[in-house]
Amino acid sequence: MSRVLVGVKRVIDYAVKIRVKPDKTGVVTEGVKHSMNPFDEIAIEEAVRMKEKKLADEVIAVSCGPAQAQETLRTALAMGADRGIHVEVSGAEYETLQPLHVSKILAKLAQEEKADIIEHGKGELTITREVDGGLEVVKVKTPAVLSADLRLNEPRYATLPNIMKAKKKPIKKVTPKDLQVDTTARIEVVSVEEPPVRQAGSILPDVDALVGKLKEAGHV
Repeated sequence: MSRVLVGVKRVIDYAVKIRVKPDKTGVVTEGVKHSMNPFDEIAIEEAVRMKEKKLADEVIAVSCGPAQAQETLRTALAMGADRGIHVEVSGAEYETLQPLHVSKILAKLAQEEKADIIEHGKGELTITREVDGGLEVVKVKTPAVLSADLRLNEPRYATLPNIMKAKKKPIKKVTPKDLQVDTTARIEVVSVEEPPVRQAGSILPDVDALVGKLKEAGHV
């Protein structure tokens, strides 16, 4: 059986303005609307399409986080994923959870679930990706990890019948300790600050004026 493992993350909704905490230790999350990372929605959609094309037998959604992460998993299940895995991380441990920890968790789950990118040809995949100059086609050997681009597809909406069905789909709960993954912080966050306010632009009459301005600012 070929399985596709898709990581889905519960994040602050893209339409919400991010606010930094007064003590600069992070961003405000209390009372703020959360949703699935838009890129993860695209990844789930692509995995479900692979299943519909008979390129995969099962789609497994994985999310690391507190109890609310199960809401994100249910969304993935309503979109067509077959089952979910909730890696429960909360409190101080979640505050210091870093990409290295998540990558180790996903690697361990991929081994346990025998998940793999589908065998194609002679164990290779042909991938098209966007680069600054246009599109680039590359071949990679499997197993492989793929990320989703914004223009890869248009994620489907979860219909009410599928939302109801998702409530009955299984979600397995594990912890990093169960997976023998050490979540000790490797990076110290010194301060989180708002980006600088963008300065107002100005219209210049000609190139000479532009060069003069750049010289004044020390850019040339």
